Amino acid sequence: MGGPQSVYEDKKFPYLRDEMRLIEDAIKHEKPVLGVCLGSQLLAAALGSSVYPVRQKEIGWHRVTLSKSIATDRLFNGEPRSLTAFHWHGDVFDLPRGATLLASSALTANQNFRYGKTAYGLLFHLEVTLAHINTMVETFADELQAAGLNGAAIKLNAHTHMPALQKVGSEVFARWTGLLT
Repeated sequence: MGGPQSVYEDKKFPYLRDEMRLIEDAIKHEKPVLGVCLGSQLLAAALGSSVYPVRQKEIGWHRVTLSKSIATDRLFNGEPRSLTAFHWHGDVFDLPRGATLLASSALTANQNFRYGKTAYGLLFHLEVTLAHINTMVETFADELQAAGLNGAAIKLNAHTHMPALQKVGSEVFARWTGLLT
């Protein structure tokens, strides 16, 4: 899942190396992997891709466009080609070699990918609730201010975008749990 750490801060957060080894082992044994936000960056790094900071953080509600590849994807097939998702990241990754791009946004080319049949990386958040958003806005108010973003607007927009996001999230996560059997 997410967190304020960055993949390349493994000296400061040595457990990130352990997490990447766990991801590598799961992929090697074709076990399902779902990385969200920081988790998607860890998955990309475990697959040999670069993870790096961006000039403009993508925080708040932004449109994500799903690629044509979702037509044959086990998790995203049947989902709308475009949705407004919740974002909170300042790092992005290159698409791992051999991965299938599933979604992009105006600010971030690689928002969602699949590697093999069971490993998925989602940079955006499908799992958030209003409580999560409120906590993030309050906890990271300094980050919002530094980025010139309005936390009250992010919270207010949650009421508009949350129903559609939760519907897609529920469907995608239910399909992902089906990979576990």
